[in-house]
Amino acid sequence: MASDVLMPAPVCLIENDKGELIVNQKSLEILSSITEPVVVVAIVGLYRTGKSYLMNKLAGKKSGFSLGSTVQSHTKGIWMWCVPHPKKPNHILVLLDTEGLGDVEKGDNKNDTWIFALAVLLSSTFVYNSMGTINQQAMDQVNYVTELSERIKSKSTPNTDGVENSSDFVTFFPDFVWTVRDFTLELEINGEPITSDEYLEIALKPKKGKPEEVKMFNLPRQCIRQFFPKKKCFIFDLPTHRKKLSQLEKLHDSELEPEFVEQVESFCFYIFQHSNVKTLQGGIKVNGPRLENLILTYVEAITSGEMPCMENAVLALAQIENSAAVQRALTHYEVIMIKRVQFPTETLRELLDIHATCESEAIAVFIKDSFKDVDQKFQKELARQLEAKRDAFCQQNQDESTKQCRSLLQDIFSPLEEAVKNGDFSKPGGYGLFLQKTKELKQKYYQQPRKGIQAEETLQEYLKSKEDIADAILQADQSLSAKERDIEVERVKTQAAEAAAKQLEEMQKKTQQMMEQNERSYKEHINQLTEKMETERKQLIEEQKNNLALKLQEQEKLLKGGFQNESEQLKNQIKALENRLNESRKRGGGCIIC
Repeated sequence: MASDVLMPAPVCLIENDKGELIVNQKSLEILSSITEPVVVVAIVGLYRTGKSYLMNKLAGKKSGFSLGSTVQSHTKGIWMWCVPHPKKPNHILVLLDTEGLGDVEKGDNKNDTWIFALAVLLSSTFVYNSMGTINQQAMDQVNYVTELSERIKSKSTPNTDGVENSSDFVTFFPDFVWTVRDFTLELEINGEPITSDEYLEIALKPKKGKPEEVKMFNLPRQCIRQFFPKKKCFIFDLPTHRKKLSQLEKLHDSELEPEFVEQVESFCFYIFQHSNVKTLQGGIKVNGPRLENLILTYVEAITSGEMPCMENAVLALAQIENSAAVQRALTHYEVIMIKRVQFPTETLRELLDIHATCESEAIAVFIKDSFKDVDQKFQKELARQLEAKRDAFCQQNQDESTKQCRSLLQDIFSPLEEAVKNGDFSKPGGYGLFLQKTKELKQKYYQQPRKGIQAEETLQEYLKSKEDIADAILQADQSLSAKERDIEVERVKTQAAEAAAKQLEEMQKKTQQMMEQNERSYKEHINQLTEKMETERKQLIEEQKNNLALKLQEQEKLLKGGFQNESEQLKNQIKALENRLNESRKRGGGCIIC
């Protein structure tokens, strides 16, 4: 997506109209044109908390996302703004601004949870924006996080190891940033200064007590800790006098509180430096078309009354991507074969060697662009079609050779045919002259370059078609005795049998070469697939190690805080994650393409 065609202003991505979520076609067309990796930052929070201001700052603009100036919520549904990433060349920053949660004007807030869930599902960094302080009221307002496990499935089937969804969510969920606006407290505990991140950690500590008494207090905190292991917090002072807040987007930085300006710069710097490319499980980096398909899959699930499933969304995306990867690989194969093959080739081996090189490149194209190819369904299809295209090139090579050889034979032997018509050999000794001339013309034919693989077969086919003429000349030659004529007939038969045997041997040689090429192709598919699977296995191990480390860190924090019961609850998850990690370490490649 070139910078000169990037969006001058945000567009609606998902409309929330009369309780229905509708994807805007225009926004999908924009996403489909973005080939670069995307960093997706979504912001969610109560209405009229200044979310849009922060998003405009990330876009490098003073205005764009609607701020509004009253208690009316301006943003409906989810709005999108795609801009060049200011710190990562050849990357696109996709900003998603959501409608305010709990808007009193909507009356029916049933889609608030879905807006919240979609923001989580689509983003690589999820920003929750609130006002004042992170107190119990703020926790009550972020209750949407407690419903995520009831609204989203990580896998299509339950885990056999019994691990809760929260363990799997860690793999799929974005980084979490809590922005606290109009913060008025001092960042200190017992007179000692603390960071905003430490402030968030303290705010997320569970309360000790009987489970039924502390459940409502601990549940949102537990969900945030478990769903979003990587957390960051930013606090913002009041930007200016309250009477000027309605004109915030028009004010110059010099008219705002210096601390607020500095805090906004710090927030933007962090997002630009630390927000990652949207990545799916297995290290699959998301670009515009992939994000487009994720959006369609999730919204379709919601509107059909089903729970969005992250695994299913990835598999659905894989079906589309892998099918396209097959076509790109086939196109690549055809294009480079046409460039590299000069028909006809002198030997079949010459053509098969070119095919092998082009096939290897085509497989590499597929391997690079494909993912989650269950049972190698698409790679098997690629192998089948590559074989068919190879056979088509072989047939074309054979046809071109036959055509060229026939034309060449016509040019070389036409004087001989003309002499036969004129009766030049209808005289004593004529048969000997005919044989001598034929031998000379055959030698001339053999000396011609680039006849191709059908050279001998086409020659023998031509000579066989002239056998009656040769026999007529032989029988008419009065200088030969009957016995000499019989001997010559037998010689011709022997020569024809030898030629047929040679043709059969050549056909068997070609068949053997094709079988060897099939084996070579099979090994090439296996080698590239094995290499990819090993890379994916290492990637999975790293993901699992990171997930385990995050759970262990969470457990350690709970133990240090004296929350023994909560720490015990993590044991099963940690044990299951350890088992998965061990299985991944033991597992090797070696999937067979039949």
